[in-house]
Amino acid sequence: MPKPNEPVALTVNAEQLAQMLGVSLRHIRRLDANGSLPRPIRLGRAKRWPAEVIREWLLAGSPPRKQWAALQRGASRKRVSHGS
Repeated sequence: MPKPNEPVALTVNAEQLAQMLGVSLRHIRRLDANGSLPRPIRLGRAKRWPAEVIREWLLAGSPPRKQWAALQRGASRKRVSHGS
């Protein structure tokens, strides 16, 4: 838990993600390579996963990347249609 006045990380790297999920770094790399994790973002040469996306992905039951992307597209359409 962050200390008061300490910034909260918006993204996590593979090592931090492994810690969050309680798995090895090697396992994270394997999951990413076979499309089991949400697509990471690139910040220069660094791969990062938005922490909030990881939380939502876990709550959705950790679906494969393609299924997760489809769920996200569907959710964004609903937000747009309700906002009109």
